[in-house]
Amino acid sequence: MLIKKPKNFNFISTVYSHGWYELDPFLLNEDKFELATVFSQVGSQTPVYVTIRETEKNLKVEFSHAKPNQKNKKEIAGIVRHVLRLDDDMGEFYGLIEDENEFAWIAENRAGRLMRSQTVFEDLIKSICTTNCSWALTKNMVSNLVEKLGKETLGGEKAFPTPEAMAGANEDFYRDKVRAGYRSPYFAEVAREVADEKIDPEEWLLGDLPTDQLKKEIKKVKGVGDYAAENLLKLVGRYDGLALDSWLRSEFYKKHNGGNSCSDKNINKFYSRFGDWKGLVIWFDMAKRFLQNDRETDPD
Repeated sequence: MLIKKPKNFNFISTVYSHGWYELDPFLLNEDKFELATVFSQVGSQTPVYVTIRETEKNLKVEFSHAKPNQKNKKEIAGIVRHVLRLDDDMGEFYGLIEDENEFAWIAENRAGRLMRSQTVFEDLIKSICTTNCSWALTKNMVSNLVEKLGKETLGGEKAFPTPEAMAGANEDFYRDKVRAGYRSPYFAEVAREVADEKIDPEEWLLGDLPTDQLKKEIKKVKGVGDYAAENLLKLVGRYDGLALDSWLRSEFYKKHNGGNSCSDKNINKFYSRFGDWKGLVIWFDMAKRFLQNDRETDPD
């Protein structure tokens, strides 16, 4: 199946845009530069294992184990467009930075899209997994969730668990089997609330709430603070917040403040001229060396 690429799309930059490509069920073959993953709930059938690679004008999506029908292919194409942000309009963003000496490289390289998961629920859980821990622990927690609760494809690969699957596990399971620590009761609670339709993370993608109000809604989920909320906001297309954590702060100090610490207010002021796009600018500013394949240390 072929999906036409937008003119300003860079597949490699999008995949490498942040650490999600290292989290299950994503699997990146860097030699061939093929991104594999598992899409669940396609036509309410068995999850589908797909591999995505780039051709000159298209993205080629290939299926393993079973060939979906035309209706499901259309649904899968929509998921690919969502995950790789193919329909995001980057024109305004590129217009803001194309004359900036420090940031013009982003537009020149057609970077700026942040790869995301199949659902906002998955991105929410993964964002909680990034808080107050090492990247290695984040990867371990996500892998455990997929391995122990994910539904299998016909070939045995596993999808990220559905809210219903996660709601069926209790706090002890998350603590003992997933090794989620203090997050354990949060996983159990948010999964139940989503499964019971008390909250709907997918509405955060489509809703028209102002960003500050949407952030408040997201922070009502236990385990989600300012950092996780602003990180998730970027994945639903809201870039007002900087999503500052210790890594971003330290990188800013080194790059723009002579290695000296400064207040978050000063960091915000530095990027304020970019308005609603400032959260995207700071991320690509700090992650530039990783996007240029100099990833000695994970930015997450």
